[in-house]
Amino acid sequence: MDCVFCRIVAGDLPAATVLDEPDLVAFLDARPVFKGHVLLVPRQHVVTLPDLPAGLRDPFLETAQRLARAVVDGLGAQGSFMAMNNTVSQSVPHLHLHVVPRTKGDGLRGFFWPRTRYADGEAEEYAGRLRQALS
Repeated sequence: MDCVFCRIVAGDLPAATVLDEPDLVAFLDARPVFKGHVLLVPRQHVVTLPDLPAGLRDPFLETAQRLARAVVDGLGAQGSFMAMNNTVSQSVPHLHLHVVPRTKGDGLRGFFWPRTRYADGEAEEYAGRLRQALS
């Protein structure tokens, strides 16, 4: 299995999992724009949004809505930025939606995505806060 997201979904690679459901998984981006930056992926290997089976469209969007609320409720963000690349600039060829916590004045401008890192144990703390907000 060459797809890094398929390997995360299968449990072969570690990730700070935020949501684990029958058709969808969400986990923290290893190189977040801001701490709490979540990636939502279908379990099934799907490369782009046009490839997403019709039966997953509504669950995918509903879960995106839940994650948008969770970054506000669980992390104290004022809102979120959500983005998805299809082929061009898609770093992993597996459909994924970025849910990035936002706060006014956080410095994110346009499509320049600065990246940060988590300190030891910090990713799991953020994932836990998001899991709690989702429950």
